[in-house]
This record gives sequence, C-alpha cells and structure tokens, in this order.
Amino acid sequence: MSGERDGVYEVRDAMRRYRLPRTSLRGPRRWVEAVRGVTFDIRRGETFGVVGESGSGKSTLVRLLLGLERPDSGTVRYLGGDLRREVQVVFQDPVSSLDPRMRVRQIVEEPLRVMGLPGDHRARADELLDAVGLPRGAADRFPHEFSGGQRQRIAIARALAPRPQVLLADEPVSALDVSVRAQILNLLEDLRTGYDLTLVLVSHDLSVVRHMCDRTAVMYLGELVELGPTAGLFEHPEHDYTRQLLEAIPRLPVRRTSPRPE
Repeated sequence: MSGERDGVYEVRDAMRRYRLPRTSLRGPRRWVEAVRGVTFDIRRGETFGVVGESGSGKSTLVRLLLGLERPDSGTVRYLGGDLRREVQVVFQDPVSSLDPRMRVRQIVEEPLRVMGLPGDHRARADELLDAVGLPRGAADRFPHEFSGGQRQRIAIARALAPRPQVLLADEPVSALDVSVRAQILNLLEDLRTGYDLTLVLVSHDLSVVRHMCDRTAVMYLGELVELGPTAGLFEHPEHDYTRQLLEAIPRLPVRRTSPRPE
C-alpha cells in the first residue's frame, strides 16, 4: 500500500446506499447499494481512471471523493490538507456548471473570492485563461458567447484557480463534439504535467482512459471489479465486464491535434 507521502486518497471497503421510494404504505423500506465494498488508493501525480456504464456507481464515487457525501460504512480519506481547496472538479456539462450572468473573469475568480485566498485574483484569472488556450479578450465575455469546447476550457480554468493538488474530471468530454474531445483531453494532460496535478478521470468510455490513465478502476453495479495498470488491463482483462467494455470501444484513436482551440 502506498504511504501517505505517495498517496492522495485511501478508500477502504466503502459502501454508500440510498433509500428507494416505498411502493406502498405498508411495504418494507427498500435500499440500493450504489457503491459496495470499494477499496483502492490514488497515487500522487498519476492519472487515475474510473470507468463504467451508467448505474455502475461512478457518480456516487465522485461525490464520496469530493466529500459531498460520506460512506455509510468503510472510509474515504483524502491524505492532503484542505479537501475543499485542494480537490477541484470539472463536470460533464459546462453549460450548466457556468453562471450565465457572470463574465468569464468573474467565473474564474469566484473560487478565490469564496475561499478568501490572497493574491492578485485578476492576474491569476488571466494566467489560467491563457493556459487553457482561450483567446485574448475572453475574460470580459459571457459563457453563451463561446462554443462547447471553449466553455469547458473556462470550467477547467475555474477549477485550477485555487491551485488544487487533485483535479477530478467527471465525464469532461462526453457532452462535446467528437472533433473537440481530443483537444480537451490533450489540454488536461498538459495541465496535469504543467501544474503538477493528480488527475482523476471518470468516464464511461474506455477509449478515453486508455490514452490518458496510468491505472484504471472498472466499476460494475456498485462494485470495483478490476483495477490495475491501464496497458495491462487492455491487453489482459480479467473480468467479463471489462472484456465487454473493450469489445464496445469504437476504433477511433485519440491523438494530438492542432494546439489552436476549436
């Protein structure tokens, strides 16, 4: 097991369940275990993939890692300092995650203001908007003036504003056009290296984690059914569900594209 110096998360036998609606007034209470008996570590500096179809428990696991929910049993430990500042998230849909009434500069500066972090917020916003490849003048515009890929770049800049140690990307390209996905994935990899981040990439698409992740965890019906180095998982999958996911991968490679934004 990785020591705390080498790890950022330690998850041990985590279980999270939810109460289902009653089907009748006299009927028994029913529960569903969204995450069940999940154990893994996330190492500092790696890109860790979590893959599975809808209903596999990925979204619940994201909420546990963010501290938005607590496990009913087991433990989910962040091994760093301030979870609220050091772990930031990029959501699937940039349209719903950005306030349409705020200008881009305000959006990127918002976490700095809310957390009361010191420093030149304007300069930090300008630095990050440049780092994510947005055009000059973007800071004074509104989200609706940008394409889907550009809005996701804004969301990434906002997530990086408080200088996190961990960036959790929850289906960051599934709402984007195919032509834009590779650009955003390449940007995330460049930022991981440039800002010395640990990247947790959650996806239903193994073709995405294949090109991004050092290790991959496969979720199925709330359980972690396979975990290991991504290359080995693709070459020698052990679980039937992993093999089914591999067989469903479209044969479209993710490769380097022009550095110019879409």
